[in-house]
Amino acid sequence: MAVLAIRTFGDPVLRTEARSVTEVTEVHRRLSKDMLETMREAPGVGLAGTQVGVLERIFTWEVEDAFGTIINPVISKRSRRTFTDEEGCLSLPGLIYPVERHLKVHIEGMDENGDEVKIDAEEHLARVFQHELDHLDGILFIDRLPEELRREARRILADQALGLPVRSSHVRVSIPTEETL
Repeated sequence: MAVLAIRTFGDPVLRTEARSVTEVTEVHRRLSKDMLETMREAPGVGLAGTQVGVLERIFTWEVEDAFGTIINPVISKRSRRTFTDEEGCLSLPGLIYPVERHLKVHIEGMDENGDEVKIDAEEHLARVFQHELDHLDGILFIDRLPEELRREARRILADQALGLPVRSSHVRVSIPTEETL
């Protein structure tokens, strides 16, 4: 196994839609192991193929004691109910913002052996699946932010890219609660 380089903001591969895998091969099994190792080393809870420069529809995930690989993932059902929680990304290091996602999803695809995968996920796991599937469609989590927060995130990323000092290496934006409203 090998730790792969994680692509970061500005790399055009992150804005590219990944293509479907037509046949699961030994290459995908090896890639799956390498992606899991890379994700754990980072550390993260999900890693999409595009984040390591692979333009194929594959991602790895690990939440609590469960982990896996999903190839050609499709979310076939989404709850109407949504929830907002903080989200970050290995490709946008240091940024953490509140993102609205569906509370529950049903995802289907294949594992690294080409076997069918069907998972009903909710809350944090549902968030991970939606985030990684966005990556495979060339969408970053900051694209889902309100315009004001998206501008702020882009400014911080531009400052980081230019080597300019940023007030903090981690930007935390609090989610309003009833007490703060």
